[in-house]
Amino acid sequence: MAEMLATPVPMPAKRRVAQLVLLAIAVLIIMGAYANVGLAVDGKVPAGMLAYGLGLGGLMLAAYLVLAKFAPWADPLILPLVTLINGLGLVMIYRLESADMKGASAANQIMWTGVGVVMFSITLIVLRDHRMLQRLTYTAGAVGLVLLAIPALLPGSLSEVQGAKIWIRVGGFSIQPGEFAKLALVVFFAGYLVAKRDVLALAGRRLLFIDLPRARDLGPVLVTWGLSLLVLVFEKDLGTSLLLFGTFIAMLYIATQRTSWVLIGILLFVGGAFLAGQVFDHVGARFDAWLDPSNPVYYGTAPVCLEDPPGDPMCSKSYQIMQGLFGFGAGGILGTGLGQGHPDLIPLSFSDFIFAATGEELGLTGLMALLMLYALLVERGLRTSLVARDPFSKLLAGGLSFILAWQVFIIVGGVTNLIPLTGLVTPFMSQGGSALLANWILIALLVRMSDAARRPPPQAIQNEGLTQVFQR
Repeated sequence: MAEMLATPVPMPAKRRVAQLVLLAIAVLIIMGAYANVGLAVDGKVPAGMLAYGLGLGGLMLAAYLVLAKFAPWADPLILPLVTLINGLGLVMIYRLESADMKGASAANQIMWTGVGVVMFSITLIVLRDHRMLQRLTYTAGAVGLVLLAIPALLPGSLSEVQGAKIWIRVGGFSIQPGEFAKLALVVFFAGYLVAKRDVLALAGRRLLFIDLPRARDLGPVLVTWGLSLLVLVFEKDLGTSLLLFGTFIAMLYIATQRTSWVLIGILLFVGGAFLAGQVFDHVGARFDAWLDPSNPVYYGTAPVCLEDPPGDPMCSKSYQIMQGLFGFGAGGILGTGLGQGHPDLIPLSFSDFIFAATGEELGLTGLMALLMLYALLVERGLRTSLVARDPFSKLLAGGLSFILAWQVFIIVGGVTNLIPLTGLVTPFMSQGGSALLANWILIALLVRMSDAARRPPPQAIQNEGLTQVFQR
């Protein structure tokens, strides 16, 4: 048998240059938007624009070098797309800070962006083969459940903000563990469904045109449904509940290709949400604000909104939605222009409602361009899922891509009053460290799987003088 040496296929130089050019274009667009805000607000280019541009450019160049070294075959569009979305978020937070919006801090967001890029780089360096995560399936599930449960078990003084118990606050430090729990649970869902997909794909009775699953196989869906309801009840967090359950149902459909699971999931969640809305005031208030945002929110017979704007955070949901809708209307098709609107009139415009603030100043055209960036990012993730070479990679890439798309839909649907407001943040744009770090880690996982899926197999080298050894 002949021994042959093998070497990995080198990364095409054109691909690396194209990725670097796209990164440079993204940074230039961000700097142009940054200068536009300064000219509109103060009539001059911001004093620290050069340092800001060099810092952001250097940060993304470092991310590019790490990617080129440790994941050279990864999709070249993913990093530039994330850079542009994250940069536009930084510009909007700087704009809100210049309008004296309380809570907006561009410096903090820049710091968290830097930490996010560091986490992105560490993930790529440490996780050389994402398939090792499959061996940690149940460990990831346990970690995810613990991270979800911690805020519910803590006293309200350490975990509750505006009625939702989703934080861990110690001194001046705060973190939202649910943002990292979603990554751990997606890893668990992928590993579990790979092991159980044949059983879950078995058909039971046929009802009309749908093949229903067997009753014994409904266990995972019922458990996940119960978990999502517990999150909704004990943490008062409709967003995370909807995000986790929707992601599990989507991954279940990817694994089994059965629409009956999707229909059962929709019926279970709608039924559970309706029941929770009837039993728990905080859930019912969100539905009331969604159905008629022009009226104040009531809890039973006692009115909570007694002033305009309301000072009580419990009834701010209607006021937030109305101000956001007014912002969209003021922006129109082309927007008022960066720095020329009044996004400071929208409560929490630096976090939950940053999409509405962006819509006022960039208009419908700018929002469509922003949604197209998200759509391209999700499409690259789904493409990675399609070309992945093993079932675990397909499910994990599909789940991570869906959770990103689902989160965008939930928050955009909430601020536009398409669905009840949930309290999630816009990925890479809203201010906050936990969500930004978790999403950068998510992108690193997608990049790692993209590199593995797109990398050609090693090429054999056969030289004329190569010694061949034959064994009998």
